[in-house]
Amino acid sequence: MGDLVLIDRPAPGVAVVTLNRPAKYNALSAALLQELTAALERLAGEPELRALVLTGAGPAFCAGLDLRELEAGVKIAGPESIRPLQNFPVPVIGAINGVAVTGGLELALACDFRVASERARFADTHARVGIVPAWGMTARLSQAVGQAWARQMSFTGDFVDAALALRIGLVNEVVPHDRLLPRAVELAQSIATTVPETLRRIREIYDIIRDGTGADGIRAELETAGQGLALADPAGLAERRRALMDRGRAQTR
Repeated sequence: MGDLVLIDRPAPGVAVVTLNRPAKYNALSAALLQELTAALERLAGEPELRALVLTGAGPAFCAGLDLRELEAGVKIAGPESIRPLQNFPVPVIGAINGVAVTGGLELALACDFRVASERARFADTHARVGIVPAWGMTARLSQAVGQAWARQMSFTGDFVDAALALRIGLVNEVVPHDRLLPRAVELAQSIATTVPETLRRIREIYDIIRDGTGADGIRAELETAGQGLALADPAGLAERRRALMDRGRAQTR
């Protein structure tokens, strides 16, 4: 394994996985996704693991897919790329340390729940980039914050700060930045002290409820991607990427 994904063991039964591409705001390159998949698959095979924390290095949690690689024609990800996280066998806590944008927001939504730094900001910019989501955004976001807020976030691409994310239910807690990882590990340690088989069954029931109510939305995303509509106007992607970056810097919300 390379150094794009780091694994730490802060406590018995707990692992912390860190996306480690801080200079690129942990944008999901093909190499980073490969390392993340390998790390999750390896950890999933550890019977002593009870809880996982997912976070990012530097100022961002994850800025989404690496649009420069997309511009260059690199196939970074498909609908299956999110499954090792979505199907991880023990609870996953998202420790959102900074911006979580589009694919990065989908990673956060694939966690069982999220704790945010006061510096965290969230946005769904699929409609601005011209990419139809295929990792469950429409289902998971509306489950987390309700249809109205999900539509506002997806239709505008505007950023939501940590305080608003807490108010609308996107995150469970907001903590001072230097308390984020300690708090996430505290929660993971609490999970690690429960009865594993009982917790596994309770989580399965929650998953059945979640997947049942979100199945139609996820199916629609996959059908749209399968029709070749996942990326609109590839030639204009570079211009949209630059406009998106400028807009994100200008927003202070």
